[in-house]
Amino acid sequence: MEGDCLSCIKYLMFIFNFFIFLGGALLLSVGIWVLVDPMGFREIVAANPLIFTGVYVILCLGALLFLLGFLGCCGAIRENRCLMLFFFMLILIIFLAELAAAILAFIFREHLTRQYFTKELKHHYQGNNSTDVFTTTWNAIMTTFDCCGVNGAEDFEESLYHLLNPAKMVPEACCQRNHLLGDVPFVSREDCLTGSMLIRHKGCYSAVVEYFETYIYLAGALAIVVLTIELFAMVFAMCLFRGIQ
Repeated sequence: MEGDCLSCIKYLMFIFNFFIFLGGALLLSVGIWVLVDPMGFREIVAANPLIFTGVYVILCLGALLFLLGFLGCCGAIRENRCLMLFFFMLILIIFLAELAAAILAFIFREHLTRQYFTKELKHHYQGNNSTDVFTTTWNAIMTTFDCCGVNGAEDFEESLYHLLNPAKMVPEACCQRNHLLGDVPFVSREDCLTGSMLIRHKGCYSAVVEYFETYIYLAGALAIVVLTIELFAMVFAMCLFRGIQ
Protein backbone atom coordinates (compact mmCIF):
# COMPACT_ATOMS: atom_id res chain seq x y z
CA MET A 1 0.00 0.00 0.00
CA GLU A 2 2.83 2.34 0.90
CA GLY A 3 4.57 1.51 -2.39
CA ASP A 4 1.41 2.29 -4.39
CA CYS A 5 1.03 5.62 -2.59
CA LEU A 6 4.67 6.50 -3.27
CA SER A 7 4.29 5.56 -6.93
CA CYS A 8 1.16 7.74 -7.19
CA ILE A 9 3.01 10.72 -5.65
CA LYS A 10 5.94 10.09 -8.00
CA TYR A 11 3.83 10.28 -11.16
CA LEU A 12 1.76 13.19 -9.87
CA MET A 13 5.00 15.07 -9.21
CA PHE A 14 6.24 14.26 -12.71
CA ILE A 15 3.02 15.41 -14.45
CA PHE A 16 2.77 18.53 -12.29
CA ASN A 17 6.38 19.52 -12.94
CA PHE A 18 6.17 18.67 -16.62
CA PHE A 19 3.51 21.37 -17.03
CA ILE A 20 5.67 23.80 -15.02
CA PHE A 21 8.57 22.93 -17.33
CA LEU A 22 6.46 23.62 -20.44
CA GLY A 23 5.20 26.91 -18.97
CA GLY A 24 8.76 28.02 -18.23
CA ALA A 25 9.91 27.06 -21.72
CA LEU A 26 7.02 29.04 -23.24
CA LEU A 27 7.82 32.17 -21.20
CA LEU A 28 11.52 31.89 -22.08
CA SER A 29 10.63 31.54 -25.77
CA VAL A 30 8.42 34.64 -25.70
CA GLY A 31 11.07 36.71 -23.90
CA ILE A 32 13.85 35.63 -26.26
CA TRP A 33 11.60 36.16 -29.30
CA VAL A 34 10.97 39.76 -28.25
CA LEU A 35 14.67 40.46 -27.61
CA VAL A 36 15.95 39.03 -30.93
CA ASP A 37 14.12 41.85 -32.73
CA PRO A 38 11.26 40.37 -34.75
CA MET A 39 10.10 43.07 -37.21
CA GLY A 40 11.72 45.86 -35.19
CA PHE A 41 9.80 45.00 -32.02
CA ARG A 42 12.90 45.48 -29.87
CA GLU A 43 12.87 49.23 -30.61
CA ILE A 44 9.26 49.45 -29.43
CA VAL A 45 10.13 47.58 -26.23
CA ALA A 46 13.22 49.70 -25.56
CA ALA A 47 11.18 52.90 -25.99
CA ASN A 48 8.78 51.91 -23.19
CA PRO A 49 10.43 51.25 -19.80
CA LEU A 50 7.39 49.36 -18.49
CA ILE A 51 7.41 46.91 -21.41
CA PHE A 52 11.22 46.70 -21.30
CA THR A 53 11.12 45.74 -17.60
CA GLY A 54 8.24 43.33 -18.25
CA VAL A 55 10.26 41.42 -20.87
CA TYR A 56 13.08 40.75 -18.38
CA VAL A 57 10.58 39.78 -15.68
CA ILE A 58 9.12 37.24 -18.15
CA LEU A 59 12.62 35.93 -18.91
CA CYS A 60 13.53 35.54 -15.22
CA LEU A 61 10.20 33.92 -14.38
CA GLY A 62 10.50 31.60 -17.38
CA ALA A 63 14.02 30.55 -16.38
CA LEU A 64 12.94 29.90 -12.79
CA LEU A 65 9.92 27.80 -13.83
CA PHE A 66 12.06 25.96 -16.39
CA LEU A 67 14.59 25.04 -13.69
CA LEU A 68 11.89 24.08 -11.19
CA GLY A 69 10.10 21.88 -13.70
CA PHE A 70 13.32 20.21 -14.79
CA LEU A 71 14.41 19.45 -11.22
CA GLY A 72 10.95 18.17 -10.27
CA CYS A 73 10.62 15.92 -13.34
CA CYS A 74 14.12 14.46 -13.09
CA GLY A 75 13.94 14.04 -9.32
CA ALA A 76 10.57 12.29 -9.48
CA ILE A 77 11.15 9.97 -12.43
CA ARG A 78 14.71 9.01 -11.38
CA GLU A 79 13.79 8.91 -7.67
CA ASN A 80 16.83 11.02 -6.89
CA ARG A 81 16.90 12.22 -3.27
CA CYS A 82 19.42 14.98 -4.01
CA LEU A 83 17.25 16.51 -6.77
CA MET A 84 14.12 16.19 -4.64
CA LEU A 85 15.83 17.98 -1.75
CA PHE A 86 17.09 20.74 -4.06
CA PHE A 87 13.59 21.10 -5.53
CA PHE A 88 12.09 21.33 -2.03
CA MET A 89 14.64 23.97 -0.95
CA LEU A 90 14.03 26.06 -4.09
CA ILE A 91 10.25 26.00 -3.59
CA LEU A 92 10.75 26.86 0.10
CA ILE A 93 12.96 29.86 -0.79
CA ILE A 94 10.36 31.12 -3.30
CA PHE A 95 7.57 30.64 -0.75
CA LEU A 96 9.49 32.53 1.96
CA ALA A 97 10.39 35.31 -0.51
CA GLU A 98 6.71 35.75 -1.42
CA LEU A 99 5.78 35.78 2.27
CA ALA A 100 8.48 38.40 2.98
CA ALA A 101 7.25 40.52 0.05
CA ALA A 102 3.69 40.41 1.41
CA ILE A 103 4.88 41.43 4.90
CA LEU A 104 7.01 44.28 3.50
CA ALA A 105 4.10 45.46 1.35
CA PHE A 106 1.93 45.60 4.47
CA ILE A 107 4.59 47.39 6.53
CA PHE A 108 5.33 49.99 3.85
CA ARG A 109 1.73 50.39 2.65
CA GLU A 110 1.78 54.06 3.72
CA HIS A 111 4.35 54.65 0.95
CA LEU A 112 1.67 53.83 -1.61
CA THR A 113 -0.42 56.88 -0.72
CA ARG A 114 -1.29 59.71 -3.06
CA GLN A 115 0.73 62.16 -0.93
CA TYR A 116 3.89 60.03 -1.11
CA PHE A 117 3.79 59.73 -4.91
CA THR A 118 3.06 63.46 -5.27
CA LYS A 119 6.09 64.35 -3.14
CA GLU A 120 8.35 61.99 -5.10
CA LEU A 121 7.11 63.36 -8.42
CA LYS A 122 7.70 66.97 -7.38
CA HIS A 123 11.23 66.24 -6.12
CA HIS A 124 12.56 63.88 -8.81
CA TYR A 125 10.66 64.19 -12.12
CA GLN A 126 12.74 65.96 -14.79
CA GLY A 127 10.61 65.96 -17.96
CA ASN A 128 12.31 64.57 -21.05
CA ASN A 129 15.50 63.19 -19.50
CA SER A 130 15.74 59.76 -21.15
CA THR A 131 18.67 58.71 -18.93
CA ASP A 132 16.77 59.09 -15.65
CA VAL A 133 14.86 55.90 -14.79
CA PHE A 134 12.36 57.68 -12.51
CA THR A 135 11.51 60.21 -15.25
CA THR A 136 11.21 57.71 -18.11
CA THR A 137 9.03 55.44 -15.96
CA TRP A 138 6.68 58.31 -15.15
CA ASN A 139 6.54 59.33 -18.83
CA ALA A 140 5.61 55.75 -19.74
CA ILE A 141 2.91 55.65 -17.02
CA MET A 142 1.37 58.97 -18.14
CA THR A 143 1.35 57.87 -21.78
CA THR A 144 0.10 54.34 -21.09
CA PHE A 145 -2.71 55.32 -18.69
CA ASP A 146 -3.58 58.58 -20.49
CA CYS A 147 -3.05 60.69 -17.36
CA CYS A 148 -1.00 63.60 -16.01
CA GLY A 149 0.92 63.73 -12.71
CA VAL A 150 -0.36 62.02 -9.60
CA ASN A 151 -3.45 64.21 -9.09
CA GLY A 152 -3.36 66.27 -12.30
CA ALA A 153 -1.38 68.96 -14.11
CA GLU A 154 -1.14 71.06 -10.92
CA ASP A 155 1.43 68.58 -9.53
CA PHE A 156 4.11 70.19 -11.71
CA GLU A 157 3.73 73.61 -10.11
CA GLU A 158 6.61 74.37 -7.72
CA SER A 159 8.39 71.18 -8.74
CA LEU A 160 11.85 70.19 -9.97
CA TYR A 161 10.40 69.93 -13.48
CA HIS A 162 9.20 73.54 -13.37
CA LEU A 163 12.63 74.70 -12.14
CA LEU A 164 14.33 72.88 -15.05
CA ASN A 165 11.70 74.00 -17.59
CA PRO A 166 10.38 77.41 -16.48
CA ALA A 167 8.74 78.09 -19.87
CA LYS A 168 6.62 74.91 -19.67
CA MET A 169 3.88 74.33 -17.12
CA VAL A 170 3.40 70.63 -17.92
CA PRO A 171 5.66 67.99 -19.51
CA GLU A 172 5.16 66.65 -23.01
CA ALA A 173 3.79 63.38 -21.65
CA CYS A 174 0.78 65.30 -20.29
CA CYS A 175 -0.15 66.56 -23.75
CA GLN A 176 -2.28 64.45 -26.02
CA ARG A 177 -2.01 65.01 -29.76
CA ASN A 178 -5.11 66.13 -31.66
CA HIS A 179 -5.31 63.41 -34.32
CA LEU A 180 -7.18 65.74 -36.69
CA LEU A 181 -4.05 67.92 -36.92
CA GLY A 182 -1.66 65.07 -37.60
CA ASP A 183 1.58 64.23 -35.86
CA VAL A 184 2.44 67.62 -34.36
CA PRO A 185 5.17 67.82 -31.68
CA PHE A 186 4.54 68.48 -28.00
CA VAL A 187 5.63 71.94 -26.82
CA SER A 188 3.89 73.28 -23.72
CA ARG A 189 0.70 73.52 -21.69
CA GLU A 190 -0.38 76.64 -23.63
CA ASP A 191 -0.48 74.58 -26.84
CA CYS A 192 -2.57 71.98 -25.07
CA LEU A 193 -5.10 74.58 -23.95
CA THR A 194 -5.41 76.33 -27.34
CA GLY A 195 -6.84 73.20 -28.95
CA SER A 196 -3.86 72.21 -31.13
CA MET A 197 -3.05 69.81 -28.33
CA LEU A 198 -5.23 68.28 -25.66
CA ILE A 199 -4.08 68.07 -22.05
CA ARG A 200 -4.66 64.96 -19.99
CA HIS A 201 -6.56 66.15 -16.92
CA LYS A 202 -6.95 62.88 -15.01
CA GLY A 203 -4.31 62.12 -12.36
CA CYS A 204 -2.35 58.89 -12.70
CA TYR A 205 -3.13 57.73 -9.16
CA SER A 206 -6.85 57.50 -9.93
CA ALA A 207 -6.22 56.10 -13.42
CA VAL A 208 -3.96 53.28 -12.20
CA VAL A 209 -6.25 52.41 -9.25
CA GLU A 210 -9.28 52.25 -11.59
CA TYR A 211 -7.37 50.09 -14.05
CA PHE A 212 -6.20 47.54 -11.48
CA GLU A 213 -9.43 47.56 -9.46
CA THR A 214 -11.00 45.13 -11.93
CA TYR A 215 -8.10 42.69 -11.50
CA ILE A 216 -7.62 42.87 -7.72
CA TYR A 217 -9.88 39.89 -6.92
CA LEU A 218 -8.37 37.84 -9.74
CA ALA A 219 -4.86 38.67 -8.47
CA GLY A 220 -5.84 37.70 -4.91
CA ALA A 221 -7.35 34.40 -6.05
CA LEU A 222 -4.30 33.68 -8.21
CA ALA A 223 -1.95 34.39 -5.27
CA ILE A 224 -3.88 31.96 -3.06
CA VAL A 225 -3.79 29.27 -5.78
CA VAL A 226 -0.03 29.74 -6.31
CA LEU A 227 0.72 29.54 -2.58
CA THR A 228 -1.47 26.42 -2.24
CA ILE A 229 0.32 24.75 -5.18
CA GLU A 230 3.69 25.59 -3.64
CA LEU A 231 2.64 24.08 -0.30
CA PHE A 232 1.44 20.87 -1.97
CA ALA A 233 4.62 20.73 -4.07
CA MET A 234 6.74 20.96 -0.90
CA VAL A 235 4.67 18.27 0.85
CA PHE A 236 4.84 15.90 -2.15
CA ALA A 237 8.58 16.53 -2.60
CA MET A 238 9.29 15.78 1.05
CA CYS A 239 7.08 12.65 1.00
CA LEU A 240 8.90 11.40 -2.09
CA PHE A 241 12.27 12.30 -0.57
CA ARG A 242 11.50 10.34 2.61
CA GLY A 243 10.05 7.41 0.65
CA ILE A 244 13.02 6.97 -1.70
CA GLN A 245 15.44 4.36 -0.33
